Amino acid sequence: MTAVKAPYGGKRYGWLFSAVWLFYLGDSVGALWDQPDMLWRVVGLFAVVSFAATYLFMVRMASRLPDTAPPPLAFTVRAALGIALMLALFGLQIPGAGAHALTCLVYVAAFAMVSLPLPVAAPLAALLVAAAEILPAVVPGWDDNGYGLAVLLGSLATWGIRLAGIRQNRLIAAQREIADLAVQNERARIAGDLHDILGHSLTVVAVKAELAQRLLDVDLDRARRELADLESLARDALADVRSTALGVRGISLPGEIAAAREALAAANVEAVLPGAADEIPTRNRELFAWTIREAVTNIVRHSGAAHATVTLHPGAVEIVDDGTGSAVVKGDGQGLAGLRRRAEALGAKLTVGRREDQPGFRVRVEVSS
Repeated sequence: MTAVKAPYGGKRYGWLFSAVWLFYLGDSVGALWDQPDMLWRVVGLFAVVSFAATYLFMVRMASRLPDTAPPPLAFTVRAALGIALMLALFGLQIPGAGAHALTCLVYVAAFAMVSLPLPVAAPLAALLVAAAEILPAVVPGWDDNGYGLAVLLGSLATWGIRLAGIRQNRLIAAQREIADLAVQNERARIAGDLHDILGHSLTVVAVKAELAQRLLDVDLDRARRELADLESLARDALADVRSTALGVRGISLPGEIAAAREALAAANVEAVLPGAADEIPTRNRELFAWTIREAVTNIVRHSGAAHATVTLHPGAVEIVDDGTGSAVVKGDGQGLAGLRRRAEALGAKLTVGRREDQPGFRVRVEVSS
């Protein structure tokens, strides 16, 4: 006999489901139809029809609210006015229907429990339960057919539905927040990858372009080779950007060692690099490759170094140079910030700073065993 409505919105056609329960008003209609007094019969039947229409109108209005809690103040005021009207129509049924009119209190209490704030709805429902219990006991000729229990059960059932709906709405909101956070994290990851890719590639392109410009009047053949390398680098960078945007980009440690050798040579930095990376565990290779890429990019771009050394161990990679590294030390660099996030994600330790034993700069990543 309860009015079922999802809290503060519900489903589009939830009011139709609520209309099904109106068949319980049939007892009142039957009693009014048998009422010998024509005036109270007509008034009572009009009141029953108006009560049902008002109830459905209020439920439908509530079903159109957005799924937010608490409900807007304007709706609360309208709901209170609707409840007052339904109580007045209930009163008009009493002279003709007698105790059968108490059925209306179930609908009033149920609607109150899903539409009014709990501090208002709970006392009102309790008052209606008391009225449904007391009136049959004090009014002569009224039979107690369990109206008080029906009002109580209807109130508790609709309040339970309201709580379930609120929890569901909160769960949906939390899922949306998680989805938004996942999108933001993915955007940040792609942005970091693009920064790392373009920062490295464009740095090498700029260095090779400067070298090719200087060689135009000195060694034309070598200048052509450098320009050919520029074209290849540009195409590789474009391919990396596309694959990163599609989320399929990978990075290889041997490839970064080779790229580092080429970039340092173009920048006139004497480099000592490992010849192979076979002893590096697979789980560490990608992190070490990113470390070499970022460190070499900073050497070429910032340090002004003349010498650089890349040292590989199964559990660590270290890149040292004899430059200043001042631009990186000053701001820690966006690329190094991304590298730090990668290292922390794998439980590794990133060390960035000046060398202690001699002038120069050091980038080291060490993976816990």
